[in-house]
Amino acid sequence: MKLRFLFTLLLFLTLPVILFSQTALRIERLLDTLAVSYEDAAQFVLEAANINPGTIDGAFVYAMERKWLPKKALAGDEASLSGVALLIMRSFNINGGIMFTIFKNPHYAYRELTYQNIIIGRKSPGMAVSGDDLLFMISRILARFPPPDLQYMEAAPFVQEELPAELLLPELLDDAVIAEILGELRTELDAHDLAEVTVELTDEEIMLSLSDIQFLADSVELPESEVEKLMGIAQALSYARVHRLLIAGHTAMAGSAQGRQEISLARAEAVKDFLVSLGVLSEHQIIAHGYGGDRPIADNSTPQGMALNRRVEFIILEHY
Repeated sequence: MKLRFLFTLLLFLTLPVILFSQTALRIERLLDTLAVSYEDAAQFVLEAANINPGTIDGAFVYAMERKWLPKKALAGDEASLSGVALLIMRSFNINGGIMFTIFKNPHYAYRELTYQNIIIGRKSPGMAVSGDDLLFMISRILARFPPPDLQYMEAAPFVQEELPAELLLPELLDDAVIAEILGELRTELDAHDLAEVTVELTDEEIMLSLSDIQFLADSVELPESEVEKLMGIAQALSYARVHRLLIAGHTAMAGSAQGRQEISLARAEAVKDFLVSLGVLSEHQIIAHGYGGDRPIADNSTPQGMALNRRVEFIILEHY
């Protein structure tokens, strides 16, 4: 038996939450499964979270009604790692970062569980989840986020969650609109010769990233060189008809964790204030958030890596 199987089973034996009614036969069957279905994933995760959907067969429907699974998931489909991550985050009511708070989708659930070391190793968000993968993730979640009691909770009537008005988002943009936005952004950035700014498209977001952003020493004041770059970015955002924006500040790994978080937030807010002063967007259309040094994109042991990590990201939340 694989070492991970043993580790998983050991956690199940040591955690009292194993009172969820998995039989040895069901565990054994799951461990032999190379790709679990969304139906199986829902059954095991909801039981681990002490959620009673009424019947075992109702777990998938219960999770779909609450948007705890990918929108187009079918009960018999092979479960993806990102889809299972969303199911776990929602079933255990785990809070994530600002992007998961806003979107609550598989992409950011996968990223959150990776940051929290629930998903370990070189994994792809779209990969199929085996039975032992599923049990391994559940065991780590139970160790970190145990359910409130050992009895099943009654299934509560479904209530549609509501985000604060300033965070409400439209449906994801279609391919034609995305292509249009990317074209407008890249044209304007090229016109301003902004080689330091990259435009990245992920599954759920369009993001501009300004690396090695400079501020005056021990302050959030922008020098003239950075003001010129931000004016070019502001014009690109304006031409791309951005309606709502998240500005994320990041630092290199220097100083204390609290200091890095504070300075990254202060600098994100300084960039926000600058865009507002230009009239690109109003204050309530921009969210500023600081991540400190928690999300590096390069090696902090080299000057070049630190320069890449010291960045500001502009994530488009809404377009008109």
